[in-house]
Amino acid sequence: MAPMAMPELTISQQGAVQKRTPVSIILPAYNEEAAVAAQVRRIQHVMEKHGWPYELIVVDDGSTDRTWEEIRRLDVRCLRLSENRGYGAALKTGIAIAENELLVMIDADGTYPAEAIPEMLTRAGEYDMVVGARTGSRVHPSRWRQPARWLLRRVAGLLTGQNIPDLNSGLRVLRKSIVREFWHLLPSGFSFTTTITLAMLCNNYSVHYHPVDYYRRTGRSKIRPGHLWDFLLLILRTVVFFRPLRVFVPLGGILFFAGVAKLLADLYWQSSSEVAALSILAAIVIWAVGLLADQIARLGVLSRSS
Repeated sequence: MAPMAMPELTISQQGAVQKRTPVSIILPAYNEEAAVAAQVRRIQHVMEKHGWPYELIVVDDGSTDRTWEEIRRLDVRCLRLSENRGYGAALKTGIAIAENELLVMIDADGTYPAEAIPEMLTRAGEYDMVVGARTGSRVHPSRWRQPARWLLRRVAGLLTGQNIPDLNSGLRVLRKSIVREFWHLLPSGFSFTTTITLAMLCNNYSVHYHPVDYYRRTGRSKIRPGHLWDFLLLILRTVVFFRPLRVFVPLGGILFFAGVAKLLADLYWQSSSEVAALSILAAIVIWAVGLLADQIARLGVLSRSS
């Protein structure tokens, strides 16, 4: 593990003095015996090559293979959870003991390029979070995940009103204080990264998507097709929590216009039914609930900022 250091001064190509803030790099690992050592060495090589002060924290999420034995041989800060508590729980454990404000999260399976970290760190001064978006020239996702990721991005982008090139990338740079702000919302499972992305977008934090390559993983993936439904519910739940009108206004609008259309059809055919009135009434109720939820969300923003 690289020793803790004060911010280093380096000379840029233009001769200007630049201060490099120490960073804590966190790797959650679960049954990654075949990949974790190589990924750690790549990160160490890259950080030392660029002269960036850092600490490297590897959290073993209760692995059942030889992951812990591999980690203990490395020059890193390492922790082992007594049982498999989830990807998010491992990240939160590492974040809790991190000694630096600036954080890097990266997976231990070798899919994300450690070489992208220094450039992403240079952008951290301009943005609240820098996400390693899997839109580089060499991207190797599994076939069934591509349509799932597209669907998740489209739903999240529609509800947040923003373009999201990569919703749940496992490589990102952000500040510990921002993570702490949403600590109570961050889940223990794979949806940790999705939640922090949506929470920051919904609260007007600036997010930059830095294109990176995405390699074939070493070992088996922990994400299953059934997680798609969980991610969709998470997106809906998170947006309702921060920006409820984004959900309630369109939903009420669909019912309202459906009710108006049914009413006009009834008038034209000189018939009557309760469907039109019920649809319009349901729309009004949904809009009222949305307004109430919006006021509650605004009170939450005020309480966090005070």
